[in-house]
Amino acid sequence: MSDQKNGKGSANVNRRDFLKISGTATLVAATCRSAESKEEHPRTPKKPPTEKVDPSTLEHPPSEGYLLVDFRKCQGCLTCMLACSLAHEGKENLSLARLQVTQDPYGRFPGDLSLEPCRQCVEPECLEACPTGALHVDAENGNIRTVNKDECVGCKSCVEACPFDIGRAIWNHEDERAIKCDLCADTPFWNEKGGPEGKQVCVEVCPVDALKKSSQIPRQKGYEGYRVNLRGEAWKKMGYSTE
Repeated sequence: MSDQKNGKGSANVNRRDFLKISGTATLVAATCRSAESKEEHPRTPKKPPTEKVDPSTLEHPPSEGYLLVDFRKCQGCLTCMLACSLAHEGKENLSLARLQVTQDPYGRFPGDLSLEPCRQCVEPECLEACPTGALHVDAENGNIRTVNKDECVGCKSCVEACPFDIGRAIWNHEDERAIKCDLCADTPFWNEKGGPEGKQVCVEVCPVDALKKSSQIPRQKGYEGYRVNLRGEAWKKMGYSTE
């Protein structure tokens, strides 16, 4: 007879715990958090962006769309990553996804898992580092920061310039060029209108609705502005905090 049936164990195993135990969730990256850290999550920008944003002072017009995440709600199923690569590249390949789900097998909830889409930074260091202008502000698609694959020379400057430990500019090892989130403005294998005014495949396919799109510029310092609470009373019944 199991410990649970004997009353010695706990039967309250949520889906995130199950995925960690069963090994069905791929460990994309692992970062150990020190015991002394007061941060809720171990990943912090190497160079924190500006906190307050005055659009009139920006060198580039701000994006008209942003992806926000409830990383406490994310279960690490990787559906968003698989759908992203399928819509953009025509194949399910985690290394070609333009957002990253990262897990720390030694971490504790909520710091054990995070979902990291591109921030569409108001002061994009990746854009400034691009020597050819391939990474540019797409005025026709709501000023999203995106890559023109025909102009990319594969120098990886944008990949290295991203100020976050989990880089938002992704290296496409198959085509040897950079790719990044374009809010689904160019998805040749998905027949939905994307961009800031349209749909995003990651938002549409997430089974727990852990992502949403916003037209408001999030707070740029750290991660707080991009993290939102999307949990309702049903999540409270499963043991998740709704605060």
